[in-house]
Amino acid sequence: MVCHCTNCQEFARYCEAEDRILDRNAGTDLYQSRCAHVDIHIGRDHLACIHLTEKPTLRWFAACCRTPMFNSYANGKIPYITTLVPNCDGARRDRVLGEPLGHLFLDDAPCAESGLRRMSIGRLMRRFFVRMVKDLLSGDRRRNPLFDPDTLLPIAEPHRLSADERRALKHTG
Repeated sequence: MVCHCTNCQEFARYCEAEDRILDRNAGTDLYQSRCAHVDIHIGRDHLACIHLTEKPTLRWFAACCRTPMFNSYANGKIPYITTLVPNCDGARRDRVLGEPLGHLFLDDAPCAESGLRRMSIGRLMRRFFVRMVKDLLSGDRRRNPLFDPDTLLPIAEPHRLSADERRALKHTG
């Protein structure tokens, strides 16, 4: 899916990665997967995370190069991991994932093109719910590489942005 919400846009700004992450409609291409389907082979010790808002979503990035990587819940008790697709190998990504299923939060896009296929939150949540139940029932939520398997706490201490930090990320165009 492609998300155009202000939080995704601000996360790209926070990482100074707008040109790498946001498409021409200010959208971020995302892929939700089951926790156990994500492996991090190197660089796990360079991951950092932030809370942009009071909501429990963590935004993960590589602190060494400020590359936005993942979104997750604040702890591993609610299992989901969303990968920011623009970081993936383009040819392989297109072959494996295909076209996005739709676009979320188009009203937040400063200049969205007409004709983009909207995706409802209901459809997204139905797809998410199936993955979440599978991870809960199988025990795979403990195989999420972003969380300690015993405590289900994040492997990096989350930083909650202050009101001033958040204001600085607001789009001024």
